[in-house]
Amino acid sequence: MGEADHHQENGSAAPGENGMDPIAAADAAKMEANAHFKEHQFAEAVEGYTRAIELTPSNAVYYANRAAAHIHLENFGCALSDASRAIELDPKYTKGIYRRADANVGLGRMRKALTDYKRAAQVNPRDPDLRKKLAHCEKEVKRIRFEEAVATPDEKPAAEELELSSMPVEDSYDGPMMEGNEEGGYTLTRDFVVAMIEHFKAQKLIHKRFAFQILTQARDALAKLPTLVDVSIPDDKHITVCGDTHGQFYDLCNLFELNGLPSEDNRYLFNGDFVDRGSFSLEVILTLMAFKVLYPQHMHLARGNHESQSMNKIYGFEGEVKHKYNGMMADIFKETFWWLPLAHVLNRRVLVVHGGLFSQDGVKLDDIRAVNRYREPPEEGLMCELLWSDPQPGSGRAPSKRGVGVAFGADVTQRFLQDNGLELLVRSHEVKDEGYEVEHNGYCVTVFSAPNYCDQMNNKGAWIRFSGKDMTPQFTQFEAVPHPNVRAMAYAGNFYSSMLGM
Repeated sequence: MGEADHHQENGSAAPGENGMDPIAAADAAKMEANAHFKEHQFAEAVEGYTRAIELTPSNAVYYANRAAAHIHLENFGCALSDASRAIELDPKYTKGIYRRADANVGLGRMRKALTDYKRAAQVNPRDPDLRKKLAHCEKEVKRIRFEEAVATPDEKPAAEELELSSMPVEDSYDGPMMEGNEEGGYTLTRDFVVAMIEHFKAQKLIHKRFAFQILTQARDALAKLPTLVDVSIPDDKHITVCGDTHGQFYDLCNLFELNGLPSEDNRYLFNGDFVDRGSFSLEVILTLMAFKVLYPQHMHLARGNHESQSMNKIYGFEGEVKHKYNGMMADIFKETFWWLPLAHVLNRRVLVVHGGLFSQDGVKLDDIRAVNRYREPPEEGLMCELLWSDPQPGSGRAPSKRGVGVAFGADVTQRFLQDNGLELLVRSHEVKDEGYEVEHNGYCVTVFSAPNYCDQMNNKGAWIRFSGKDMTPQFTQFEAVPHPNVRAMAYAGNFYSSMLGM
């Protein structure tokens, strides 16, 4: 974002702190917020801009700056609101206009973004950065319209077009090999997966034949599952619940080194957002899917809001797959993600979902079971809210800070759990400084497993272990580890990276 603009203020100001002139106090708060922003302390930046707004509520700059901080926090709903307020205060303030466009890009609403980029370009036609954003957005909208025009409702799934037998493993291939079987194909083994992880650590890819086999076998395993999966953990066993991993493969490897690889005796549930942002998303998802194939009853994968085509186009996964393999694999990943379950219930006591709860009371587990998940997430309804909602302090419900889903309070959580005979809600979806957070009087837990998220948030990662006997959550934190010098969202393209502050 850089230094905030100096901008003419209008209207009256509230009394300043300690008798300071309110305009001067607001400017001091803005400067403090700018410093936090430069240090990637975006939540603190939001607090500083909020103090400035409270002191001088008619300054468009403060709203636009706060919108920029919200975009980094992925609070796109708040960013849209702030940018719109900046535009109301000064209709010709270019940064207010294109910050609203940037927020719509973050939500995948490219047509709305294009409208604002065009408007901003009319106000400031010589801004080279703005002209570049406009050109890229126009190109993206044209691509979307073309895809909509050629799409057919009875289009054959990409996985049905795949012929593994047409992918011979060349003698020149020097990576890990699956075991041959009597049918002339290959069998996935634990030894292969362990060797594959080491191969990935060395920044090498496995042969496309093996990558496609992992993907299609995982797809078949997921397609057999219901939308809500009931998981039974015996008294003498345990399960580890992990939150977002977001393409941070080397941190995933560290997690496995600390807590053990998945096995029949070491159950895992990864709670969505495996991909995007981090630039080793393919390595993450192939590793997790391989373990799902090996241990279908003991390795559980849930869908997050980033297991969707619109997010994958924006945040890098689609570009990464096409760069490392090809477009067909990207298409099959899209279809495979559609089969990911939306919820898990552990020992009939703990509900695990990626996002959160609902905009209405009375939702039962059977309502979740009845959701048709084999599709792209809609912008409203149960499926959307399971993937996008967040807890809020206090009670009741409020519009989501993200612009999608709903914010739900402690009373909503406790009422839902009581209605469904449950004891705890576990969800992910949000960066937490300590890697986890317990809210809503202990009834709602957030877990996030991508430490130093996007190489800039300085947060810890965490996981939760539940023993089958008492199902009491036990938290373990871990720090980020070094990774090769590949920046986050390296495959998203300059357009999306510049929109989202990477």
